[in-house]
Amino acid sequence: MEREDRAVLERLRQESGRSALYERLAASGDRDELAAVLTAPTQPLWARELVAYRLGLAGDRRAFEALVLLLNHRDPARCACAAQALARLGDPRTARAAAALATNELRVAYALHPVRLLTELRAPESVPALVTTLQRRLRPHDPYRRVALACVEGLATLGDPRARPVLQQALAHPPLAEAAMGALARIPEQRGR
Repeated sequence: MEREDRAVLERLRQESGRSALYERLAASGDRDELAAVLTAPTQPLWARELVAYRLGLAGDRRAFEALVLLLNHRDPARCACAAQALARLGDPRTARAAAALATNELRVAYALHPVRLLTELRAPESVPALVTTLQRRLRPHDPYRRVALACVEGLATLGDPRARPVLQQALAHPPLAEAAMGALARIPEQRGR
C-alpha cells in the first residue's frame, strides 16, 4: 500500500472514531457491498469517502459521482483524496468534471485540486481550463494565488503553446512571475510565423 493510501485510510479511521463500520468497510473486498454505501441513507461522510476512494482505486466507475462531489469539498484533505482516486479511476468523464470545477468562479476557493488533477490527466480539456482559470486569477487583488500558481505550474508541465499568452500576462504579477518565466521556457517556440 502506498504512503498516500495509508495516510487517507488512517485519517478516515480517526474520523470514524475507529468504529466497527470503518473496520468492516476497510477490510471488505466486495465491491457491491462498498457501492451500496454510496447510495444508502444516513451514511456518515467518512464512510462514503472511504468506499468512493476504495472503489476509485479499484477502477469501479460507480464511485465517479461521489468522488466528483468530494473533489469540490471545502476540506482540502477530502479534495486531495478524491483527486487521487479520480486520477486512477480511468473514467472518461473525469477531465470534463475537473474542468467544470476548476473554472467555476463560485467555487474557486476549492479549485486547487481540480487544477492539479487536470494537469495529471493531460486531457484535451486540461489546457483550456487551466488557461481560463489562470486568466481570471490575474485580476488585481485576487485572493486565490495558490490556484493561480497551480495553473502556471500545470501549464509548465503540459508545455502547450496555447498557454503562452496567459503566461506572458502572468509575468506582470510578482507572485507568479518566476514560475511563469519557467513555464514559458518549457513551451516550444512555434515555427513558421
